[in-house]
This record gives sequence, structure tokens and C-alpha cells, in this order.
Amino acid sequence: MNPGKLVGIVLIVAGVLALAYGGFTYTKDSHEARIGPLKLSVKDTETVNIPVWLGAVSIIAGVLLVVVRGKN
Repeated sequence: MNPGKLVGIVLIVAGVLALAYGGFTYTKDSHEARIGPLKLSVKDTETVNIPVWLGAVSIIAGVLLVVVRGKN
């Protein structure tokens, strides 16, 4: 399998996941304090939204890469 086809397949899978989930959430530590034996921490939850058009463009680009590389 050549690299162009592999990239195309990865783009198709990423586009389908972007359309299915619409984004992802992650947690990061923002503050931490130690007062004697006590440890206090604050964790923030961040959400990253992936636009629908980006998922669709990714699928289209992946299909084009697979089809064009398949003919050569």
C-alpha cells in the first residue's frame, strides 16, 4: 500500500469520526496548592468542537486520494 492511499484512508476515518462525535473533551490541571499535608488542585475541562464542514472536506479529500492513487 502506497503512502497516498494510506493518508487517504486516515483522512476518511478522521472525517467520519469528526462527523460522528462533533468534537472531543480533555481535562487539564490549572492550579495546584499544597498546604502542609493537604493538596488542592483545580482541573478544567476543555471542549474542542470540530466543524461539520471540516469533517466533510476530510472525507472528500480522502476519497479523492484513494481513487486517484488507485488508478495509478
